[in-house]
Amino acid sequence: MLVPDTEADVLRRRRLRRMQAVATGLLLFAAIVFFATKDLGGFWGYVNAGAEASMVGAMADWFAVTALFRHPLGLPIPHTALIPKRKDDFGASLETFFGENFLRESVIRERLASATVAARVGAWIRERPNARRVVDEAASVGVIGLTKLKDDDVADVVREVIIPRFLDEPVAPVAGHFLAEIVADKAHHSLVDLSLEELSRWLRNNERTFTDVLAERAPWWAPPRVNELVTERVYVEAVKWIEDIRLNPNHQARQAFDGLLAQLAQDLLEDPETAARAERLKERVLTHPEVVNTGLSLWSALKQAMLTSLEDPNGPVRARAEAELIAFGNKILTDVELIGRIDEWLADLAVWGIERYGDELTSVITHTIEQWDGKEAAEKIELHVGRDLQFIRINGTLVGGLVGVLIHAIVQVAG
Repeated sequence: MLVPDTEADVLRRRRLRRMQAVATGLLLFAAIVFFATKDLGGFWGYVNAGAEASMVGAMADWFAVTALFRHPLGLPIPHTALIPKRKDDFGASLETFFGENFLRESVIRERLASATVAARVGAWIRERPNARRVVDEAASVGVIGLTKLKDDDVADVVREVIIPRFLDEPVAPVAGHFLAEIVADKAHHSLVDLSLEELSRWLRNNERTFTDVLAERAPWWAPPRVNELVTERVYVEAVKWIEDIRLNPNHQARQAFDGLLAQLAQDLLEDPETAARAERLKERVLTHPEVVNTGLSLWSALKQAMLTSLEDPNGPVRARAEAELIAFGNKILTDVELIGRIDEWLADLAVWGIERYGDELTSVITHTIEQWDGKEAAEKIELHVGRDLQFIRINGTLVGGLVGVLIHAIVQVAG
């Protein structure tokens, strides 16, 4: 079944009826003129010949236009009512035509290049109201998605998909390569600096705790005063040692730690025993019953934090996202190379989508037309093109009249 008539269809039907009335009115006018001038001679002979030819042209074109959509006068004349009878063939032809002429790579790339999508997007999103609108819409979608995502579903995914996948995947090669890259890029130095700074701060602020821990482990037979002196000295040396490591990027302890990490990375990649220990550790961690609960707790906290940030229209997350969008829009407009790359990516994406799903897209045409009722399809198509086809009838009436006058004139001259 077709879509019911819309307001636009009602307007199209009204305009179609008006043009049909004009074309039919010209036919009737030609008939009246023909009969009124039938037995008159002289100048009226030309008028009569023109009117006769106008009627012939009007009737022929009326038949041709009507035969597309229905049987003229309801008579089952061969090769009439073409659209109701052959709508499936037309659909297949339209599918082929659309695929060959509109979904070709050269056409897509040319159209996207002329559309300057990247520049238009950049000019649009650099306007603050537009950037805010994008952020608001994205935040709304994000909130809906996070709200619909149940914790039990996340736990099932972790338990049934993620953990089994990690258990099947050897961890030693991945960890070894990852750790080797970290050591080579010295990416861990910032973490080491942060750890040393926090440790130094803790030692300076917790002298009593440090000395009490050492005192508890002091020999019972040693004099208390000696223990106090020793623990105080150990504390001073520990603070000094940590401070030296923190301030000296080339400290021996730092180098030893780097060497330890490098050796661990090499052992994970080359030593079977180290790799086996890593696998056993991975299995103990992943199969522990608290892993899922801990992961779910972390997810719940992260989810709540994201919801709170996204729901706050004046919060820092939305403000930062809006500022980044505006900055990105300005960068697009000032960076010609970036515009070219984005347009090329969009073209590649469009071509990939058409190559992968083009057949499914064009098959929608055939499938949809096959579901239509023939009579309804003809009526719907006539609403869209029938008004223009009435000009064929009008032109046939006028041109036929002129040809009739011309033929009559030739006959008169020849006679």
